Amino acid sequence: MKQFQPPPFLRGIEKSMIRKISDRAKPGSISLGLGEPDLPTPDVIRREAARVIAEGQNGYTLQAGLPALRERVAGDYPHMSLSPEQVVITAGSQEALYLVLMTLVEPGDEVLIPNPGFIAYPVITRMTGGRAMPYELPAKNDFGFDLDSFKRQLSARTKVVICISPSNPTGRALTKDDLRAMADAVTASGSDAFIVSDEIYRELYYTPERPASISEFYPRTIVVNGLSKSMRMTGWRIGWLAGEEAVMRTALVLHGYVVTCASSVSQKAALAAWTDEAAVARDEMRAIFHRRRDHLLGLLRNELGLRCVTPDGAFYTMVDVGRYGDELRVAEAGLEQGVVTIPASAFGSESEGFLRISFCADEAKLSEGVRRLGEALKSLG
Repeated sequence: MKQFQPPPFLRGIEKSMIRKISDRAKPGSISLGLGEPDLPTPDVIRREAARVIAEGQNGYTLQAGLPALRERVAGDYPHMSLSPEQVVITAGSQEALYLVLMTLVEPGDEVLIPNPGFIAYPVITRMTGGRAMPYELPAKNDFGFDLDSFKRQLSARTKVVICISPSNPTGRALTKDDLRAMADAVTASGSDAFIVSDEIYRELYYTPERPASISEFYPRTIVVNGLSKSMRMTGWRIGWLAGEEAVMRTALVLHGYVVTCASSVSQKAALAAWTDEAAVARDEMRAIFHRRRDHLLGLLRNELGLRCVTPDGAFYTMVDVGRYGDELRVAEAGLEQGVVTIPASAFGSESEGFLRISFCADEAKLSEGVRRLGEALKSLG
């Protein structure tokens, strides 16, 4: 019998470094690795889900999603003047990202991705046959936007630019000046590229104002977003695509063949995310993670003497462990001590020498996790 071989677009693609490291954790380990809020889904969402399950007929929805839910999403972007037909409800923002890149990118097209950036960007680009072109967010500048690096990567072959703010893995948010400069550079390049704006962390911020969206500065923006982080609904799988109607129509065809429609129960429960009670829950979550951020940064800097980046949003910090050697070696030493951290080189070459550490744990666990990381660092000399 002939040995199975995956198709070319899947060859060499493996589980992410995040999963590989997390899967090796010992029982009783403290995870400072996964990007999943540890807080429960807000009561207002859970109550609505229970009601829907008990009272509703929860068959398929329209493939694009509930009209009422698409209307609420469209209303979040008044400057884009979206109709419900310009929104597709997806099985999480990950599916939305997959759909939009599969829809827009053809073999040979160039896709500009942030370095460091979310691990799925180059992988999905590779699946499309496109060419990932990283633009540097320099470690020496705490991973801030570098306009010169960005301009160097633009060309007539640029089909898509990916923008994420706040960032996974760095937690940095792009300022309005950064976003305006990015938009102007793409316009001046003459490439007519789409900008895909990954906004999954936009509601989780520690700045005085919510970070801006590049869709405010660049008309040809496709927004990827969802409720996994802002409403602690990771397992509910509710995300969306929003933007140019012709792109949405094509993405919807692929979505229909991939998942038919997002979960009807999750969609109906998600309608409660636009209530006043949900807004209070978001504010409370931001306050909790803000306290955790400051607690973790204080421990890393004062107890371990490590340089770490102050995040503007999300729930990660980048921690410089370069003086202890290869970051994978440091993460493995942490596993031996019962703490999970992620080698940040998984997110791009610019973050070599760093760990991505998540603060999706309460203060007591953060304290113990940092203590264990300190023991790991001692073992490395």
